Order: sequence, then structure tokens, then C-alpha cells
Amino acid sequence: MLRRSLLSLLLVSAFGAATADTLLIEGVQIAAQTRAERPARGESKDRVEARFGQPTRIVAAIGDPPISRWEYPGFTVYFEYEHVVHSVPRR
Repeated sequence: MLRRSLLSLLLVSAFGAATADTLLIEGVQIAAQTRAERPARGESKDRVEARFGQPTRIVAAIGDPPISRWEYPGFTVYFEYEHVVHSVPRR
């Protein structure tokens, strides 16, 4: 009985890890495919707004250095001061 329980636990654990790996790989592939459709590192806020228009939501800067966030329908842009540090596709 104990052996059967341990085997079941191992199978469930292995399935969970495989699912997480699949989601991670899919996320990386989507990010790579949409990279050209998002702002690049180093672009200014003015340049991002000129290319993509007004964001749907602006989250004020927090921390030191100050990091702010602009949200668009297909991606989110993170700024340090006035320049892009990262942009990611939205799910």
C-alpha cells in the first residue's frame, strides 16, 4: 500500500514538472516571436508613445532606481527613469 502511494505521488510530481516546463518554453517562444512588435531596451518614453500611442494604463514609478510600467493591450513596458529596461508580452 505504501509503495503504491509513493508511486502515485512520484507520477503526479513528474507530470506537474513536465507541465511547468512546457508553459515556460511556450512563454519564451511567444516572447521571441513578438520581440519586434514591442519596444526595445533603451528606447525613450517619448519614442514608445510615438510608436505605440497612449498606454491603456500607467503605473507610477516605485523604488530606487524608480521603475514605472506602461501597459498596452498586447505587452507591458518597464521603464527605469525615462528609458525602457524590458518589455514583455501579456497573456
